[in-house]
Amino acid sequence: MKNEADKRVPGPNEPCWCGSGKKYKKCHQSADLAGGATTAQPKPEARANPLLLTELERTAMRKACSVNADLMDYIRDFVQPGITTQEIDKLVHDWTVQRGHIPATLGYRGFPASLCTSPNQVVCHGIPGDYKLRQGDIINLDLTTIVEGWHGDQSETLFVGAVSEEAVALTQCSFDSMWAAIDVLKPFSKVIEIGSVISKMAKQRGFEVVKEYQGHGIGRRFHQKPDIPHFPDAFHGRQILEPGVCFTIEPMINQGTWKTVLDRRDHWTVYTADGKLSAQFEHTILMTETGPEVLTMTRRGPQRGHKFLSPAAVS
Repeated sequence: MKNEADKRVPGPNEPCWCGSGKKYKKCHQSADLAGGATTAQPKPEARANPLLLTELERTAMRKACSVNADLMDYIRDFVQPGITTQEIDKLVHDWTVQRGHIPATLGYRGFPASLCTSPNQVVCHGIPGDYKLRQGDIINLDLTTIVEGWHGDQSETLFVGAVSEEAVALTQCSFDSMWAAIDVLKPFSKVIEIGSVISKMAKQRGFEVVKEYQGHGIGRRFHQKPDIPHFPDAFHGRQILEPGVCFTIEPMINQGTWKTVLDRRDHWTVYTADGKLSAQFEHTILMTETGPEVLTMTRRGPQRGHKFLSPAAVS
């Protein structure tokens, strides 16, 4: 169901219907009043909900997400004992800008790096620095790339050498719950279905789902509607996933309590409240007329149904 409020032309100081992030009066208002809206975007009356992507916009999102997936495949080989998270950041930054793209996190609301690096007890938004990866660490790399104005967003939890059985089980739960949520969806599903399946799986395996941070709509903007909680939240859960909407599913699963603590020094890094491990996976999803399409599939990363093993168990 479309929201009736989305069908009106925005006010002068409201966000423009095109998703640029600018105020309407500083973006398309003049062209719309003159009847000369650019051909790149339809006039607002032809776009009842600008969050529902046209075919051209879907193609642009597929391209951005494909580039981001290639970046994930590139950086995964560098996740080895001895490398610092700052060195990983430089590799990501250089790869991105050399190809003419933009690291979306760099400067976003003051964030100082080109990706988020979240090892062990860091839940999300870890700032790269002088931390040197050690044997037995797990680390989440959260990458977002802007390609021709569109955002591709994903994350993976990777092993640094041999890790504990507990770390493997936690990582597996985050991965499996993400895919279970994707696979339950169909056109016009409610958002609450995502949180319900993730919470059920985490509880069955003895883990907890982080509640303070969630998935989000994505497109020309990094973060937009719909909100995607990973627990069955009755308020946001009422949102409908119509064909054309693009969003992320990114469950953060904790070994202990679901509660988190924000670093008071950098105001970004989020830790588990009890110091236990956290793992996360994320894909960008496009809801199509036939069901969810995963846009950020890698060539070399874990695919649907993957079973994680510690390198020690493989050798």
